[in-house]
Amino acid sequence: MTELFDRLERFYDAVPRDGAHTEDFGGLVLFVRDGAGWPYYARPRLGAAEPPSAADVIAVRARQREVGAPEAFEWVHETSPDLLPVARSAGLRVLEAPLLVLDRAAAPAPPPVPVTILDAEAPSFAADLAARRAVAAIGFSVPGTAAGSAGPTERDVATVPLAEDEVESERRAALAGKRASALVPSPDGVLASGMYQRVDDVAEIVGVATLPSARRRGLGAAVTAALASHALSNGTDLVFLSAGSEDIARVYTRVGFRRIGTACIAEPEHIPPPA
Repeated sequence: MTELFDRLERFYDAVPRDGAHTEDFGGLVLFVRDGAGWPYYARPRLGAAEPPSAADVIAVRARQREVGAPEAFEWVHETSPDLLPVARSAGLRVLEAPLLVLDRAAAPAPPPVPVTILDAEAPSFAADLAARRAVAAIGFSVPGTAAGSAGPTERDVATVPLAEDEVESERRAALAGKRASALVPSPDGVLASGMYQRVDDVAEIVGVATLPSARRRGLGAAVTAALASHALSNGTDLVFLSAGSEDIARVYTRVGFRRIGTACIAEPEHIPPPA
């Protein structure tokens, strides 16, 4: 198990480095995004002599505000157990998310509904990326697994074309095998989406979301299974993910994942209003 957690630590440290530079704050490292794209987090620094302190957390939060990045922190509890009380003492709210890995002996079955893996060279690539993000925005705005009213209308309102440099960044990553996105199409447009990010032979499935009006149909599980199968077929040896709750984790266990620990995701207890 120690070797597994070491692989995850190396992954978490490596995955932002293609699009960010690093700044060290004691036992923490902050990834600061270079150019367009999703902002990154701070996490325990590999090889640090001491565990992160409350002073390190406070210093990172100040720097994140300075560069206009979310005050976000991520770590694996089993690897950095001392950080949980430190983060809370420094004013952070911590989500303790189930951390799961794919059991290779229980490879995911083919998804029960059609799932499209995006083709980075297709003319529709930019539009498909925008749809993926819109579904995620609507899905994550209504957490959990319960069905709801938000659906295609809300998705269409939330669909915003990506900037050209963002599309090209995603295209390069996809062509290099570092990223893959999946959609569940329907006559009403995209109903569910997700992606994975990869470093060497490790891939993390992230951003799996379903429109609330389309929940309880197995679409999130279908996206997860399709992404896991795609990662394995392209040479990935370890596939993992974090679930937002125990209920969501049960969706992933039905696909072949098993829990190994807890991923901690922290943000300010009280988010200040914009200046």
